[in-house]
Formats: sequence, structure tokens, C-alpha cells
Amino acid sequence: MKIARPDVVIMRAMLEAGDGFVSGTDLARELGMSRVAVWQHMEKLRDHGFAFEAVRSRGYRLTAKPSELNALLIEARLPASSACTIITLDTVDSTNDEAMRHVSQGAKTPLVVISREQTKGRGRLGRDWLSEPNGNLYITFALRPNVPPDRLATITPWIGVNLCDLFASYYRITPQIKWPNDLLINGRKAGGILTEARIDADRIRDLVIGCGLNLARPARGWTGELAGRAIALGEVTPTPIDINHFAAAVIGRVLSAAQTFQADEHGKKLAQLWERYDALHHREVTLLHGRTEITGHGAGIDSGGALLLKRGNGQHQRFHAGEVTIAKR
Repeated sequence: MKIARPDVVIMRAMLEAGDGFVSGTDLARELGMSRVAVWQHMEKLRDHGFAFEAVRSRGYRLTAKPSELNALLIEARLPASSACTIITLDTVDSTNDEAMRHVSQGAKTPLVVISREQTKGRGRLGRDWLSEPNGNLYITFALRPNVPPDRLATITPWIGVNLCDLFASYYRITPQIKWPNDLLINGRKAGGILTEARIDADRIRDLVIGCGLNLARPARGWTGELAGRAIALGEVTPTPIDINHFAAAVIGRVLSAAQTFQADEHGKKLAQLWERYDALHHREVTLLHGRTEITGHGAGIDSGGALLLKRGNGQHQRFHAGEVTIAKR
């Protein structure tokens, strides 16, 4: 088990206490250090934007914390048994590229890279992904799953439905996933998933799963081609989103889903969740497959993650790639 740093232990106790106090004596005992050493750690936390109230015989209470992305707040929200490494950055070309650079150099996985901004963020098919530093979540998970290559096609839909399920429980909204990787709210795009891998002949060696999630509406609003097509979670939630709390929830859910994927125990649950969140369910769609346009009605996905379309003749046709457009009602 990974041994938590003293600042993580202290912050986890503070967050769990909420408006209550945490005993300095209890912290010293748990950390195996003196109360003076605990106080010294608290002073260092003050230098990083945290504020505490200290009351004799009661202990310490957290009174203020950073509102921007903060690695300590994220790590403290994760279970004590979590073994992932978290890297937070102010800016990066691409969280996927940064994660792949780390695993190429032998970094331990699971590894999570989060950035406030991406200068070369990208989506599927190399499209640019708007990645401004306005409070959105740009996050990549790096894994070494050691599973057969033929299972790669199911990881994106599997992570997608898990994120939909998280959104639904976290904010009591009704998200959807549009095959293969778009996350929708009210029919508008709230996020996307980009999965990339290094593959050997018999296994997936390195796997990175990037998620771009719109949490805040741009200050100037959605402009250009994004107007009417994009949406942020913050536009449909009743209370402001705490990015660190939310990031920790995403990390916990994705890493749990990744373990299920690696154990090859995700098939039945994927089918259930896809049916629940499928944006194409019984909808008339047009699939651009190469240069050919194919029309049909969404009929779910198969066990390998391929899209199923019900054609006019009643037959189901399977597609492993393509761009989908939903017919307007």
C-alpha cells in the first residue's frame, strides 16, 4: 500500500471533519511525529493557500482552501488505499502526450496527469480541442493493462458510460454518450474521450485515456461552431462545481473502471450502462463511413464496442469506425 505523505493525511482528516475540529494530538499519533512537527506542516500548508483556525483543547479546523486545481486537495479526496500518482500542471501541450512521455520513461502506473490548460489539445481524428484555462478538467490516465489488443475498442465506451453514470449520480442530471466518444447533456457536447495506445503483437503495452470535460462556460460564451453545440456541466448544476472534489470523483471512478476492464469483467455492465445512456437509441442517424453515408437507426453496440445500426430492411449492420450525425426531430 502506498504510504500517504503527512500533508495528505492532515488534509484528508480536515476534509472529513468538515466544519469540525481535528485534534493535533490525534494527528501526531497517526503520523508518528510530535505536535510541533504537525504544526510545522500546517504552516507550510498556509503558504499554499490554506487557512486554519486553531483552538486550544479542540485542535484545528480548515477555514479556507484554494479554489483552483490543487493536487493535494485531489489526493486527499481519494481513498487512503489509492495507489495512483497525480501530476498537476498549469499548462501543457497535451495531457495525453505528457502522460505518454512519462510512461515511456518508465513511470509507475496508474498515473494521472491534469492540467489547467492545453496548448495543443486534440480530440478524435486529430481535431483541435478547445482547452482554455477557465476551470475545465483536462485529465489523462496512463495504464499498463497487459491485455490482448482486440479488447482496446471497448475501453472508450466503457469509460464513457462510467463517466455518464458518475455525472448522473453526482449532479442528478441525465447525460448521454454518443458513439464512440462524445459525452452529451441536453443533446449538446459536454466532453469527449481520446484513447491512445502502444500495442505489441499480443498485448496492449501502454494505454492513455484522455478526458476533456466542460465544467465552466467560456467567459465570452460559446462562439463560432460551438454555439448551440457545446455545454458545460456548470450550466446545468444547481451549485458551483468544486473542481478538486469533482476531479477526485472522476479519478476514483475511472481507476475503478480500469481495474474492471483489466480483469475482463466489464462486458455485462457495459451493455447495461450503454443501454441506459445511449444517445443514439432508436434514433435515426447517418454514419459517414469513409466516403459513404449510411442511414439507419441506432441499435446499441456489440460486445466489441462496434456500433449497430438497424437498416431499412430490418437487418443490423456493424461498424467499427465512422462519424455519426443524429437526425433532427
